[in-house]
Amino acid sequence: MNQWLNKMERKFGRYAIPDLTRYVVGLYCLGAVIGMLNQMGVISVNIYYNWLCLDMDAVFHGQVWRLFTYLLEPYGFYSGMGFLVSVLFLVIQVSLFFTFGRSLEQAWGTFRYNLYFFSGYVLNIIAALVLYLCPMHISLYNSGFQYIYWTMFLAFATIQPDMQLLLYFVIPIKVKWLAILDAIYLSYQTLSSLVTGIKYLRIDNAVAHQYGWMYISNAAAIVIAMANFLIFFFATRNYRRISPREQRRKRKFRKSMKQATETRGVRHRCAVCGRTQEEFPNLEFRYCSKCQGNYEYCSDHLFTHEHVKNFMQ
Repeated sequence: MNQWLNKMERKFGRYAIPDLTRYVVGLYCLGAVIGMLNQMGVISVNIYYNWLCLDMDAVFHGQVWRLFTYLLEPYGFYSGMGFLVSVLFLVIQVSLFFTFGRSLEQAWGTFRYNLYFFSGYVLNIIAALVLYLCPMHISLYNSGFQYIYWTMFLAFATIQPDMQLLLYFVIPIKVKWLAILDAIYLSYQTLSSLVTGIKYLRIDNAVAHQYGWMYISNAAAIVIAMANFLIFFFATRNYRRISPREQRRKRKFRKSMKQATETRGVRHRCAVCGRTQEEFPNLEFRYCSKCQGNYEYCSDHLFTHEHVKNFMQ
């Protein structure tokens, strides 16, 4: 898979968009503006679900723009003081998205980073099409792109696992532990959406059924986002070091090094008595600076031996 990505990069790398993060985050902020206008009552109708969301029935009836505008999912704003808190967390999320996105682009390269987002975009459309063509005929795909953003944090944790963030601006915690919590939360969201969707489907009401399918499509969106992350995670691993061929090479190298050590002989030997460090591990050995040549002596003969002189002197 890694070799295939390298070939793709050599062939299509020139089309990759540099600093894609700013465009993706721009779409996220535009969706937040739509959600803000709805919350403040500036717009009385829900623009996103009426004209922008990924409704495959509407797409097949000519509203092709929904294949692109579904990325503008509104950010969740609340009334009263909750509105200010929502704005604060939106600013924090946007700053973190810039940090994570640009770090991933620097680590993966522009092409692979582009491919990560565009594959998530295409996989969501494929999932919506499968749900639409299935016997249940689920038309509305309730996802947007939010879960691709969340799994971007998981991808960041694979390259910077020991980086510390301040949880609640106070508690220092490593990114890898936050990523585990994020994965647990996404798993919980998947199960919760499925259970809630099934409960709505058991109600004999058309509106309840519509909500049920929306929850099920929400679970499908989380699965797609996680699958997109896992594909890139395993595709970028270096499996050569655990391949059978590499393991054989390592065993052969260790065996040859062991044989070389055994045939090299002892490290220290006294030139007078012949005692070695292997035979007497507590014995100290030193070279004599007054002897002509590399003569080594044990502590018993270092000062009592006869110095070796060069016959030419």
